[in-house]
Amino acid sequence: MLLLNSDLGESYGSWHMGNDASVMPHIDQANIACGYHGGDPLVMRKTLTMAKDNNVMPGAHPAYPDLVGFGRRSMDCSSDEITAFVTYQVAAIDGMAKSLGIELAYVKPHGALYNDMMARAEVRAPIMQAIAGYHRPLRLMLQSTPQADAHRAEATALGIELWFEAFADRCYDDDGKLLSRSKPGAVHSREKMLAQVEQICKYGTVTSVNGNTLNLTPDTLCVHGDNEEGIAAIVEIRNIIHGNTR
Repeated sequence: MLLLNSDLGESYGSWHMGNDASVMPHIDQANIACGYHGGDPLVMRKTLTMAKDNNVMPGAHPAYPDLVGFGRRSMDCSSDEITAFVTYQVAAIDGMAKSLGIELAYVKPHGALYNDMMARAEVRAPIMQAIAGYHRPLRLMLQSTPQADAHRAEATALGIELWFEAFADRCYDDDGKLLSRSKPGAVHSREKMLAQVEQICKYGTVTSVNGNTLNLTPDTLCVHGDNEEGIAAIVEIRNIIHGNTR
């Protein structure tokens, strides 16, 4: 059965982002910001506590060091820099989790770092190296694409297990990547989103922007709950996954 994951803990100081308390009861995995694109020590601790209280699996959500740009800008970093700042962020959230009696389970890069990881082996490799070199096993979450077998082989060579994810509300391009937000139809309407979730659950596929069927078979589905409508959609998505009728 598909798990549901969501990006949380992205508030920072007096800047409030998202609706974490309303989202948390409806998801299985919380991708928690580690301070480089959002999140601060207090927010990290509060988000981990909410995850614990709701029996939600916590994961690290590391980013490029780009707090001003919310981690959405690519940066020209060396392999050593990427490995180091991913390890640093993972260790920070992992240490906080341990202090609360819970255990970090996985790593899902954020924003531009995620997109660059999926597009470029020279970014993906040092991220995998950071996880492989960590002092205990952690899974890596990355996008389910037609290249999933190649990505799994890369991870297996380093002793890493993967979780593949799909996106409930995003349109897919013909190559299996997400359609650029600059293009019309990149973000689905509510009805298209729910239809895509049903297709993923029944067949393990999505239909691309030009009508092609793409095999994804993901392990987890990314959802967003930035507002009340988004939270209601998560509830509907969860009902679909668990076989309840809409």
